[in-house]
Amino acid sequence: MTSGSRYQYKSEEEIEIIRHNCLLVTSTIAEVAKYLKPGVTGIELDNLAETYIRDHNAEPAFKGYPGTVFDFPGTLCISLNEVIVHGIPGNTPIREGDVVSIDCGVKKNGYFGDAAFTFAVGGVSPEILKLLVTTRECLDLAIGQAVAGNRLGDIGYAVQYHAETESGYGVIREMVGHGIGKKLHEPPEVPNYGKRGRGSILHEGLVIAIEPMINLGTREVMLKKDGWTLIARDLKASAHYEHTIVVRKEKAEVLSDHVVIDKAVKNNDSLAEVWIKK
Repeated sequence: MTSGSRYQYKSEEEIEIIRHNCLLVTSTIAEVAKYLKPGVTGIELDNLAETYIRDHNAEPAFKGYPGTVFDFPGTLCISLNEVIVHGIPGNTPIREGDVVSIDCGVKKNGYFGDAAFTFAVGGVSPEILKLLVTTRECLDLAIGQAVAGNRLGDIGYAVQYHAETESGYGVIREMVGHGIGKKLHEPPEVPNYGKRGRGSILHEGLVIAIEPMINLGTREVMLKKDGWTLIARDLKASAHYEHTIVVRKEKAEVLSDHVVIDKAVKNNDSLAEVWIKK
């Protein structure tokens, strides 16, 4: 690992450890997706994820993470409908038509991995499906800007322009992506909004989690009294997708894998497929 003025740049050996962890994260989400259907509870999914992670000799990264009111109690953040991020797994059964975002992190061999995916349970409306597709597109566009020589603002601009200007959605300002390595959250912060050509220059070896959080309505949010659950103020649906990537000279390298999750979705009749244009 080498240090810049503010950021930690990872060696190839470190990147391989983080990649392994990120692939464990996405395989965990894919395993959870097999059981995601109307009637299942967040607690049941959370227990399944924790068992899967520990069976792979890793630790859940989120469980016990310090909060302002209490430490986070779950292995997964499970955010339904108007909940944007940091939803606490509960005992309420998931229903037909719910939008379910699942964020997962693991720690193994001294490093972290992180990724997220939003699912459409059953027959969601075309309006909701378009939100999910657009948010995935935002993630791909942002990753396309994560190359050496570009700036952090180029990443945020790609998300903001596609979500706000082209699609009319609300882009969350209060939560951002982040660096990742020996800590779950490292510098730099990676906002989903910004101006092209502004912000820190990206250098090869920087590992960051890019995670667009997009509201169907406005970008206004509320934080529940638990200190964790962030919801859309207008109570409209929200979507959240996340990849961990490493900045390279010509094209960012994605360390997590949504393909395994897409395969699990395709094999689950209770889930709608969310495809993006390639």
